[in-house]
Amino acid sequence: MNRIAVITSGGDAPGMNAAIRGVVRAAIGRGATCVGYVHGYEGIIHNEAMELPSSAVGGIITHGGTMLRTARSKEFMTPEGREAAMTTLRNGGVEGLVVIGGDGSLAGALKLWEEYEFPVMGVPGSIDNDIAGSDYSIGFDTAVNTAIGAIDRVRDTAYSHERVFVIEVMGRRNGFIALEAGLSGGAEAILIPEVPYSLLEVCDDLRSSAHKGKRSSIIVVAEGAARAADIKEFIQRNTGFEARYLVLGHMQRGGSPTAFDRVLALRLGALAANRLISGYKGEMVGVDGTKLVSHPLSYVLSMERTVDPEKLLLAGVMAQ
Repeated sequence: MNRIAVITSGGDAPGMNAAIRGVVRAAIGRGATCVGYVHGYEGIIHNEAMELPSSAVGGIITHGGTMLRTARSKEFMTPEGREAAMTTLRNGGVEGLVVIGGDGSLAGALKLWEEYEFPVMGVPGSIDNDIAGSDYSIGFDTAVNTAIGAIDRVRDTAYSHERVFVIEVMGRRNGFIALEAGLSGGAEAILIPEVPYSLLEVCDDLRSSAHKGKRSSIIVVAEGAARAADIKEFIQRNTGFEARYLVLGHMQRGGSPTAFDRVLALRLGALAANRLISGYKGEMVGVDGTKLVSHPLSYVLSMERTVDPEKLLLAGVMAQ
């Protein structure tokens, strides 16, 4: 394989630039050339190509976001859109494609493999960390650390004013960020979509904590579990405690990636390029502990990654 392409697709995640760097320099190290398509699958369809020599990825490892930018393509979801994308790839002499993104982006890669037998390799890039087949996805560690920074700062003011603060983090379908950030930030309650909860019980716990002498509390909620504003109002009505809320929103997607995410992204990007050039197809690379692994995309997308219930139990014990 002499020429491969790389795209970033779907939601951006800190560390995507490091993954691009890993793909490009590993490919060049194997004697191949690399081209990037701006705006993901949409960019392939409309041939928004940019050559990626080694110099093009110099200095990007510290930057958040993605130099190739990203988009969600409705056109690619149609057979006609995928045919147009294949025409672009063939005309550009591209022999394989590395897709960096979440489950929707990886599903697009699987379509190209199943419908055209076009060699693809997926790299998990999502702050949600909800992609099966890898213990961590690129961007998760940075997003958690961003949330922890906010929790630490809010706790100072919560203590000073003796308030309850409700902090809403990203996670429409899962609570990976909420659980990790809440546990490491010492939250008194963590609410996630996967686990049923009772706000009346939360209020009882807050009253119990106040009776023991605790003058402030932090509640971390994933956006898919409830709105922070609604929880704040419920707590004030049912406890009489003064409460505030904070929605972190898309700030969790931005910022310079942590050292963990940079190294993870470089390793996975390089592995994806090397496996693709070596003839492997239709896979997603990942990490199992410290070990690099690779799984068929069809397997990865048929599985559901779930939160560790022991962490939620531990968070409850620590909040007492």
